[in-house]
Amino acid sequence: MTLDPELPFRTRISPLFLPREMAEPPPLDHGATRPNLKRRHALLINPFYPKDPRTSFGKHVLTPTLALTSVAGATPAPWTVEYFDENLLQGRPPADPLPEVVGITVHLTFAQRAYELARWYRERGSFVVLGGLHALSCPEEVAPHADALAIGDGVQLWPEILRDVEAGRLRPHYEAMYETDYRLDPPARRTLLPRDSFLTTTSVIATRGCHNRCGFCYLATNGLRMPYRMRDAEQVAREISDDGQAYVVFIDNNLGSRREYLHELCAALQKIGIIWSAAVTLDVTDDPRLIRAMALSGCTGVFVGFESLSDANIQHARKRSPRADDYARRVRLFHDNGIQVNGSFVLGFDDDRRDVFARTASWIEENRLECATFHILTPYPGTPLFREMETADRLLHRDWSRYDTGHVVFRPKHLTPEELLHGYHWMYQHLFSWPSIWQRRPSDVRAVAPYLAMSLLYKKSNRFWHFLIKHRLTHVAWHPLVEWNRVRHQGFRRRLAAKPIPGLDPCGVPSQAESSVRAGTVISAGV
Repeated sequence: MTLDPELPFRTRISPLFLPREMAEPPPLDHGATRPNLKRRHALLINPFYPKDPRTSFGKHVLTPTLALTSVAGATPAPWTVEYFDENLLQGRPPADPLPEVVGITVHLTFAQRAYELARWYRERGSFVVLGGLHALSCPEEVAPHADALAIGDGVQLWPEILRDVEAGRLRPHYEAMYETDYRLDPPARRTLLPRDSFLTTTSVIATRGCHNRCGFCYLATNGLRMPYRMRDAEQVAREISDDGQAYVVFIDNNLGSRREYLHELCAALQKIGIIWSAAVTLDVTDDPRLIRAMALSGCTGVFVGFESLSDANIQHARKRSPRADDYARRVRLFHDNGIQVNGSFVLGFDDDRRDVFARTASWIEENRLECATFHILTPYPGTPLFREMETADRLLHRDWSRYDTGHVVFRPKHLTPEELLHGYHWMYQHLFSWPSIWQRRPSDVRAVAPYLAMSLLYKKSNRFWHFLIKHRLTHVAWHPLVEWNRVRHQGFRRRLAAKPIPGLDPCGVPSQAESSVRAGTVISAGV
């Protein structure tokens, strides 16, 4: 059923639950007491950022940030290191004993909190190192708040920084790009993590980079050099097995950029009996055998950046993508192999008008996307989109805390800022409603119950999520559902292995109809 294009603007947006702990960081202690400094001890901090009540609070504790645990893995002896994530609602970061070095990751949306933490620790005698994407895109802004900047690959830089601290020769600027052999990086130190605070601690990166350079994506940031790199498939499988979790989340930018590699990875994963999810681009469905291999190796869900249902928008974003009129067929390939689809859509492109919200929601429901994520188009500093908006005088302000894809920070071409924000809020309100959730249930009746359970926990339970996060019960609450899904999926794999692969003839060759459909579906060559 096609929704009325004016429905979003006739709908009142309901107020939502947002406790102070999810909106404001914990206050720092500005008392006069100076804790004792512990030499050769480092603290790595993921700063607090405000949560959007339209989305699930649960998404912030599905997996830990891999950037900091990877840096921790590069910590040389005899240094000790600890990890603290302010978003786990366990109060202010530790300070007794005072770490000699504090490393803080900086994103533009929580830059001010990072600077506040940096100032607090520096005033008490710690050396503060700031890194992350914002340090790369806006180093002149970040530098005054740090004793040293780590620009680029922190795994390479961290041991050198700590050695220089020991030698009393810490420099203000360190830089290394992501051009080394990724297989040689040390494993992330997941033992530092509070396992009970996350759905799974096995967040893994098998590949680094992406074959696309979309104009709005942080990978297009000026100065960022990140060629596509892959780790050995068996190495990745061993790392997963060592962590002992049933569910694995690949946080690669695009796990499917090299299809032959993903085939190898699926063969390695099939041996260890896990379930997993990952972000891929839609063109991975060019190879139906690969989709089948993903399912047989335990893939239960993919995050796909559809971005828009407008080919003009995709071309403007410079993304290599199938045409929008071929999206539905490709979604069916995932569904035919039991893989759920979390579709990501960007709102506010220059070809978007008032009908974009109802049209996108209708398409999501018609194609039964199990989950959908929405982002207001946001020009990140240093990206081609930012330069384009800046040149056209379309930026509304430079308050980085609102550059979070949940606020309008530019002048849309065919919408007012108020219309764009209202439409964004309506999308979540509509798609997270029970009628929409039910309409998008899987066609396989055996998958309906776990889908509804996931929808209830993930999309309809922010009060419950606040309780789980605060009391470190996330893993306890989710583990039964994960294990149920893993056991169910093992039976599904056995049945799936006996079925023919959609789109292939009995010899495993793409059928003539499939080949003719795929021909000419790419609308942009990318960059």
